[in-house]
Order: sequence, then structure tokens, then C-alpha cells
Amino acid sequence: MAPDDDPDFEARVRARIRALRTDAGLSLETLGRRAGMSASLLSRLESGARRLSVDHLAALARALGVSVDALLDVASADPRIHPVAHEGEGMTWWPLGHGADGAPMAFKVRITPTRDRPAPRTHPGHDWLYVLSGRLLLHLSGVDHVLTANEAAEFPTTEPHLLAAVGGPCEILTVFGPGGQGIHLHGT
Repeated sequence: MAPDDDPDFEARVRARIRALRTDAGLSLETLGRRAGMSASLLSRLESGARRLSVDHLAALARALGVSVDALLDVASADPRIHPVAHEGEGMTWWPLGHGADGAPMAFKVRITPTRDRPAPRTHPGHDWLYVLSGRLLLHLSGVDHVLTANEAAEFPTTEPHLLAAVGGPCEILTVFGPGGQGIHLHGT
């Protein structure tokens, strides 16, 4: 099917640009700077609020280190995700998706034990988590819950909460619902 015959073609190209950006661990600001455009323009291009042009594609391809053909070759795009590790405040996290508009976002998270217990925090959203290994302290609304491998939890993040490793490193899979995407560091 030719791009003109496919109404979703541009949406798939936008998703491909976002996927390449996030796989490379680049923020909107960083990629925008490399492509010679503002982060807000790049955001509008990725979201579909602004149409992509040939000039945009050429600049983005150069900034991402790929060919324009690679941006347009959405039919044969590799479905595998190549997560890039991010670290901060006793956690390492790997995004396991590209964060399509409005969709939940999954992460693998490794939490290392710390001496100080941080204060619980709140933020908009909803979290789901599954313990892969180790022991996880989920402090939720003043109550401590220790989860072990193969246990799961679900909670609104508007409730005061914190996550901490107990007795050694802990690894979890977590999914943040719309409005709560992203890892929220709590000093755990």
C-alpha cells in the first residue's frame, strides 16, 4: 500500500520517530537541539498536532543518525525494543515501550537498598507493579506491605506511597497509567 492510500502512514512515521528518540535515550530538547528545532515543535510533530514535512524528516533523520528511508520504512520496523538504562536516586529503570499517546507505559526497575527512608509522595496517575526478584517494600497510605517475587500490586498514585528494596536489590515490572507515565523518583 502506498503512503497516499494509507491514512495511518503519517501516524506510524511519527511513532517511529518517537521510538528512535526514546530508544536512544534522547529527550525532546536534546533531539530538537540536534535537529535545529524547538522541543515544542518536535512534540507537536510527534503528537500529530503539526504535519511532518520533508524538511522535518531530513533534519530528524540526521539528528537520529538514520536515513530518511529508515524513518519512512514503518512497515518493516523491528518490533523489538532496545531499552536504555536510566539511573537516579537508588533506581535503574528501563522503558519497555515507546509511550504511545494516552497508552500506559511499562518499565523494568531495579531498586537498591538505601539507609534513609524517604517521605512518601503523591502524583497523578495509577501504578501497577509485579515483583520479579527480591523483596519490595510498598508503603501505601501509612501501611507497609512487603511483596516478594511473583506478587503484584495496583494502586492510585494520589495515595501517599514509596517503594524501597528490603534486604538487597529488588527488580520489578511496573506500568504507569495515563497521567502517571514516567518513573517518579522517591529517593528509595
